[in-house]
Amino acid sequence: MSAAPPHGSLAAQLEREIARAAEILCGARYVTALTGAGISVESGIPPFRGPGGLWTEHGEPPMDGYQRFLRDPAADWRERLSPTTSWYRGLVDTLAKARPNPAHFGFAELERLGRCRALITQNVDDLHGQAGTRVLLEIHGNTALLRCIECMARFRSEEIRVDPAQLPPLCPRCRGWIKSDTVSFGEPIPPDVLRRCYEEVERSDCMIVAGTSATVYPAAEFPFQILRRGGSVIEVNPCASELSPLATLSLRGPGGAVIQRLVERVREGLSR
Repeated sequence: MSAAPPHGSLAAQLEREIARAAEILCGARYVTALTGAGISVESGIPPFRGPGGLWTEHGEPPMDGYQRFLRDPAADWRERLSPTTSWYRGLVDTLAKARPNPAHFGFAELERLGRCRALITQNVDDLHGQAGTRVLLEIHGNTALLRCIECMARFRSEEIRVDPAQLPPLCPRCRGWIKSDTVSFGEPIPPDVLRRCYEEVERSDCMIVAGTSATVYPAAEFPFQILRRGGSVIEVNPCASELSPLATLSLRGPGGAVIQRLVERVREGLSR
């Protein structure tokens, strides 16, 4: 049995793979990205499930959360205004401390370089937006936003006056009920976001998939759609996933460091 390669060999291999990934990105016609919970771990946000996960530590939200909102939106809003459940307090406290990490800033820089035309994220933490990404499709919503369930208009929290005596607040555009933008269990993904995701994936000949195990649908299907059309998928993940055997390249390492090095290589490639 041969000995494992020394650490330096693994680092050199990763550097070669990053260089190849940069070549693919520089040569692609239309690049998009898909990110998941793993991209925010370096910001202090643990995954929801598993050891140390938010729901493991604080309990899971109800599986019929959207149906509960529809039955009693006022009760849902009272919980939002004065949290009593452990899972919601844990989420609010964790997100309040989180800041964008190098991976978030790296994706924003790829957008500025014209090498990421749209970023689809399964995260609700608002960190991609805070880092500067502008074309951002938040498939599970954003905890910093409110959304009308009728016309899908979105608002920052400070834009909506909330009267505790008159809940839920009503949309200033259509008078529909307003709820958190985050997609509750049992709630359909907002059709406007889902439609745009499919449109961007259809345009793509290359996708960067970072920090996700590619198992939660419909987002998990996006990279496979690109691969079936002969496009390239570059995976960035510390561990192997279901996507790894099919990905064009799998870059193993911490998301922040890998994405930052990838940006540097792309910048070098574009300057030639």
